[in-house]
Amino acid sequence: MLTIVRHGRTAANAGGLLQGRIDNSLDSLGEKQATEIAGALGKVDVVVCSPLSRAIETAKPLGITPVIDERWIELDYGDWDGQPVSSISPETWAQWRSDATFTPPGGESLLSLNRRVRSACDDLQSLAESQHVAVFTHVSPIKSAISWALSCEVEISWNLRVSQAQISRILLRNSQQTLLSFNEVAHLTQ
Repeated sequence: MLTIVRHGRTAANAGGLLQGRIDNSLDSLGEKQATEIAGALGKVDVVVCSPLSRAIETAKPLGITPVIDERWIELDYGDWDGQPVSSISPETWAQWRSDATFTPPGGESLLSLNRRVRSACDDLQSLAESQHVAVFTHVSPIKSAISWALSCEVEISWNLRVSQAQISRILLRNSQQTLLSFNEVAHLTQ
């Protein structure tokens, strides 16, 4: 089983900011969400994390030393890191939605992100066929992992809503993947 988890809340999340590669820690609600996630996951054999603190802190209640994999880091928003989501013009959002190669100034395209996340998923395939692997990551890598599980293109990411502290589960058998659940949030009390 490959379980993909979005990190708990940070102050930047609460403020509607694009975090990207900014290394924010969880806020008090995020710490509570991390505990709730650990309770919902059941037995986990291997933990893989983005190198960012918010992902590592979300995995901490499991008590398993994580494998840090840079490929699970959030999309690089470049000059937009730390900016309010509302500061991006509707025209820019439309351009981004229509072009997977669109790159924020100084950042990374969805196509580039998708390549690295698919590589990470491919590398976990055989391990996750025999063990429960939990990956703690961010919105954009989760969307890419779901597109990998569904064997579709990265453009699907614009049609996916990834909630804070969500859990998605992908069953891996015989080198095939099946999406079992997406965007689980029933484990959260707030």
